[in-house]
Amino acid sequence: MGPAETVNQTPKMPADLSPTEFWLTIGALVSGFGLVAAMAILERRPRQGLKPRLIPTTPVMFLGAMIGLFALVHLLNLSGIHTGR
Repeated sequence: MGPAETVNQTPKMPADLSPTEFWLTIGALVSGFGLVAAMAILERRPRQGLKPRLIPTTPVMFLGAMIGLFALVHLLNLSGIHTGR
């Protein structure tokens, strides 16, 4: 195989990858980072008086980032990249 032939090859997903697990992981990734974005937008809005917000944005943002990060690592593991020990 020459160098020109290896450029056009696309990486293949493992054969034992379940499409349901793949799409659930993509959904968790989008949901986690979407939650971070929604909480960042909510934090940037001006306050209406001195009433506290009903949703604590910082812990919810941290939870969304953890969910997104775990989903990203799981997606990498599904594609065959070994993360961890």
